[in-house]
Amino acid sequence: MKKVYVGMSADLIHPGHINIIMEATKFGEVTIGLLTDKAIASYKRLPFLTYEQRKVVIEQIKGVEHVVPQNTLDYTANLIEDKPDYVVHGDDWGSGVQAGTRQKVIETLKKWNGKLIEVPYTPGISSTQLNNDLKTIGTTPNIRLRTLRRLIAAKPFVRVLEVHNGLTGLIVENFKIEQNSTVREFDCMWASSLTDSTAKGKPDIEAVDMTSRMDTVNSVFEVTTKPLIFDADNGGRPEHFSFTVKSLERLGVSAVIIEDKVGLKKNSLFGTEVPQVQDSIENFCNKIRVGKTAQITGDFMIIARIESFILRKGLDDSIKRAIAYIEAGVDSIMIHSKKQEPEEIFEFCKQYNKLDNRVPLVVVPSSYNKVYEDDLVAAGANIIIYANQMLRAAYPAMVNVAESILKHGRSYDCNEKCMPIKEILNLIPGTR
Repeated sequence: MKKVYVGMSADLIHPGHINIIMEATKFGEVTIGLLTDKAIASYKRLPFLTYEQRKVVIEQIKGVEHVVPQNTLDYTANLIEDKPDYVVHGDDWGSGVQAGTRQKVIETLKKWNGKLIEVPYTPGISSTQLNNDLKTIGTTPNIRLRTLRRLIAAKPFVRVLEVHNGLTGLIVENFKIEQNSTVREFDCMWASSLTDSTAKGKPDIEAVDMTSRMDTVNSVFEVTTKPLIFDADNGGRPEHFSFTVKSLERLGVSAVIIEDKVGLKKNSLFGTEVPQVQDSIENFCNKIRVGKTAQITGDFMIIARIESFILRKGLDDSIKRAIAYIEAGVDSIMIHSKKQEPEEIFEFCKQYNKLDNRVPLVVVPSSYNKVYEDDLVAAGANIIIYANQMLRAAYPAMVNVAESILKHGRSYDCNEKCMPIKEILNLIPGTR
């Protein structure tokens, strides 16, 4: 019997998928090359369902004989191994992100006289629209909670942007660009204590209580589906931190970051200009263990933020603490620096990557912001957080508009600086 290969993501099964599979069965025995999470995330958003969940669904479809993982968007490796007589695909991949993939399929099939069969696109079906409808419906805490770990496993790095209200959450949720045949977007949100307190007009000294911080998270979660990392400063007393972990996990927050400092919170970017005290390794490890004991699922992550560079204690101290915190059970390490050049971050990465029990590494290029993502990833960064840019961009824009109104005695002169009302009505779902 002839062999037929069909590659697909199959995140949301619709009549178009069924039609392609039914057409493929006319030519022989059908093998589905099911794209892994990593393969899908290489060119678009992480699928809603995991590979194993999608595999179970595909295996139940009539006409499917085999399901194999396709680890890249490129079919070549699977085709060379299976040498199918036919590859069947929809006719909608001749342009855009998958145009290059299509050409490689054609060239590979020529090696054994295989043939590409393209099935006409099923009218009235749009995967993009189905995905948008799912985002409108929303998500559940459990699904959101586990997404960060899936992203870390599937993508070269996780790109995170600060949010401090529902509007900034919508920007992270929806904004994307296509560059070099790849869709680029933010994967995750960062709930910063600095920007949350500043947006409320309060100092960044933990003056905003945890209840208020949770309210901000709730307002963001009501209009988004992407995962969120929560900035909990030093986590407070271990006994209090356990309740924070339980509350965040119940909400569907994916991770909490706590810094190894004690006393009244002072922003790390002040460095040694203000009194700041680093916690002992023993005490901070105890706090990590208390938090890990408190969590219910294996999906929630506790991330330890090392302040050794901030307090000028050097590389050896930062590595020593990383080793201890990992042994205490932390899920990820964040290394912080206030220098404008990334050299000490790169030195840390070099030593950190040698650890046998290395966990994912988080970096926050606020001061050393000239460095490119590719360089940080090459050094070993797994998560890159843009920690405060949204609020910093909003404030000067609002001040400029306020100044213009005062100066001119009317709002007409700042029209170009303001979003049109119609766009606002279209931006927020349910407004029209």
